[in-house]
Amino acid sequence: MKIGLTYDLKDDYRGLGLNDDQIAEFDSPETIGAIEGALGRLGFETFRIGNIFSLVRALASGAAWDMVFNICEGLYGIGREAQVPALLDAYRIPCTFSDPCVLSLTLHKALAKRAVRDLGIPTPEFFLVEDLQDIAHVHMEFPLFVKPYSEGTSKGVTARSVIRSRAGLVQLCAELLEQYSQPVLVERFLPGREFTVGIVGTAERARAVGIAEVVLREQAEQGVYSYLNKDRCEDLVSYTRPDDAESALAVATALAVWRGLGCFDAGRVDLRSNEAGIPEFIEVNPLAGLHPTHSDLPIICTAEGIPYDELVARIMASALDRYGLLAQAPDRVRAAACIPR
Repeated sequence: MKIGLTYDLKDDYRGLGLNDDQIAEFDSPETIGAIEGALGRLGFETFRIGNIFSLVRALASGAAWDMVFNICEGLYGIGREAQVPALLDAYRIPCTFSDPCVLSLTLHKALAKRAVRDLGIPTPEFFLVEDLQDIAHVHMEFPLFVKPYSEGTSKGVTARSVIRSRAGLVQLCAELLEQYSQPVLVERFLPGREFTVGIVGTAERARAVGIAEVVLREQAEQGVYSYLNKDRCEDLVSYTRPDDAESALAVATALAVWRGLGCFDAGRVDLRSNEAGIPEFIEVNPLAGLHPTHSDLPIICTAEGIPYDELVARIMASALDRYGLLAQAPDRVRAAACIPR
């Protein structure tokens, strides 16, 4: 089977003059090489396409693939993660991971929280600040947590994101509104444990492959899983494997979110516990990072004894199964579809 690879490479955009913050969500050559290598070892024939602009040129020239393994984050707009899947839909080319609707919804963190709340799943009280005048309508008790409403990789999140006064709320909202040119999500701060749950599969076949508790080391920015802490996770963060009632509830909540929102193939759900030790939904990442040693989902799988190639095999098995193409897959991928997940 011919598998195209679509991705946003940091160096491609750095060459266009974008700064490190603007390209924080994009990938390194190591990630692309790891995915391509895993697909090759699984028995697929791979073709590097690149970003959406390269994809447009390839499609216009008549190129086609049996499936596209897509990890494009996109550059502009609230639908940026949905742009490549939507384009591939128009050409009737299958691709991995969630559909354009889910990718747009989950990038809009406030809309995603409204959908999750409607499912009856706990999520902290929140308010969307679109300009500074909106702060007058924020009536939640402090402390609060503040972040841009449509960024990933904890962009815009620092130790200052935990707000304890109205003056601090005004100041940080003003800074984020100017820096990111987008609304700011203000949430009730949850003081408990922080979890991220790795999920592989679709609908009722979705299973949690593992859960990691995010434990900040002494030298880390305290109180939050910030951009700095994520970027330097090898030095600043410990990922433990919890096994208690609270973490089990986090897994069950994450699966309810994944299935309720209609996410596909693989990703992560982030949760944090409230004062009573009840994990609440923070956000879902249906297009999770796949660096073998730096991204949370592969880190979780490694801790659970799931090799990187096996993770990629399970992703492909889920995607091919959705399109009715599993019978055409290499043996190792068909076998991955049979593993209880």
